[in-house]
Amino acid sequence: MSMRLAGPDAISSNPKNETRNRRRENHVSNRFSNPKTMPAPRGYTQVVESAGPGRTVYLSGQLGMTPGGAFAGPPGDFRAQATQCFENLKAGLTSVGGGFEHVVKVTNFFIDMSHLPVFFEVRDAFVNTKAPPASTAIQVGRLARDGALFEIEAVAVIPDRAAKVAGAKRTSKPAKKATRAKRR
Repeated sequence: MSMRLAGPDAISSNPKNETRNRRRENHVSNRFSNPKTMPAPRGYTQVVESAGPGRTVYLSGQLGMTPGGAFAGPPGDFRAQATQCFENLKAGLTSVGGGFEHVVKVTNFFIDMSHLPVFFEVRDAFVNTKAPPASTAIQVGRLARDGALFEIEAVAVIPDRAAKVAGAKRTSKPAKKATRAKRR
């Protein structure tokens, strides 16, 4: 049996329930499964189910470009560009208190699908290979920038607690400056 809370009035004043509800507030559950009724996947998960309070974060498509705006590696270096794509995702996830363990879906765009074996090697260095995110790979004729070989976008579900910690880190310095200003 499954039960859903329907707002603040549904929460019991029972101390055991309050403790359970507090635990639930700080926990996002991502369940990764490969039902036997679906084809066996190769390096990704067929179904990812997220439950619990948390924030859904959408990371836009990342090309293999460094923060300076240049493509990683020499022209045509798929491995360098793919690695930079994942580093860019990592930076985006970190900025909101997340990590690759929170990624539930990636969409990969290839200029040439023959790069899949290298992609798998790069991806597996970043994601949990025992519970990889759901994934789609698409070959396209061209990406947004000339010279781009690969692009990846991601969806992550980050627990409220992790998001609050990241928010506190981002706002702690300005809050201290404001406090000092009031003292003067």
